[in-house]
Amino acid sequence: MNEPSKTQKFLYTTVPGRCLLKVLTNPGVSALGGRIVSSKTSRLAIPRFVKKHGIDLEECATTKFSSFNDFFTRELREGARTIPEEKELLISPCDAHLTVHPIDRDSGFSIKNALYTVSELLGGDEELAKRYEGGACCVFRLTPRQYHRYCYIDDGVKEGNRKIRGVLHTVHPIAGSRYRVYATNSREFSVLHTRSFGKVVQMEVGALMVGKICNYHERHAFTRGEEKGRFEFGGSTIVLLFEEGSVTFDPQVLAASQKGCEVLVHLGEPIGKACRTQG
Repeated sequence: MNEPSKTQKFLYTTVPGRCLLKVLTNPGVSALGGRIVSSKTSRLAIPRFVKKHGIDLEECATTKFSSFNDFFTRELREGARTIPEEKELLISPCDAHLTVHPIDRDSGFSIKNALYTVSELLGGDEELAKRYEGGACCVFRLTPRQYHRYCYIDDGVKEGNRKIRGVLHTVHPIAGSRYRVYATNSREFSVLHTRSFGKVVQMEVGALMVGKICNYHERHAFTRGEEKGRFEFGGSTIVLLFEEGSVTFDPQVLAASQKGCEVLVHLGEPIGKACRTQG
């Protein structure tokens, strides 16, 4: 797990920092930040950022960027990420730090000692939440250094996007100890009717200084590995909800999650396997 930055420690562990948070977590402030990093002059910040975070530019489709945000939402060259041919394998939708959390019979689950319910995550949709009782919640936490485009995990049909307004805390674990970020942050989700894993919810969660969640499609027939969207500047999170009995997760991922540890995964990397062929 990456350590919090000095700025994150100030904002989330000091009284002056928490006062400042009341301003910074406003979506309007993050939108302003998004406009700044989309300016031409913001390109000057790219070399320092690349050096600080050890980003491999050889993975990129191009190294010429019009702004910092253009760099942040960079495309990768063909072959930089691979999708396994075996359709029964569950793939990661993104580059991220992954944890898997069991959902109990009351649709509750815990992340970093913070208790959540599927219903509140879904903005109060009790009927949809019931489908995931006894299932699993996958949390993919992206940091600013990672590739910020994400894909569909299977073949299927996507329902329209549902947006939930909220604030924008960082998704670093330092915030989770004080704020229930996945229930209060701005987020967007859709229901995926998949070939191998049944009815899956995929949710994108915004975070501090994320200018925008960009999903490319409303209702849409998708293919496994097809790009679904991207996050603009900042850290962020993708959440996947699976029904009971739909997937068996990699034992190493489960063991790490039970210890409260994240596992680094890449887009397309297998993290589990379908339990059965879905109807």
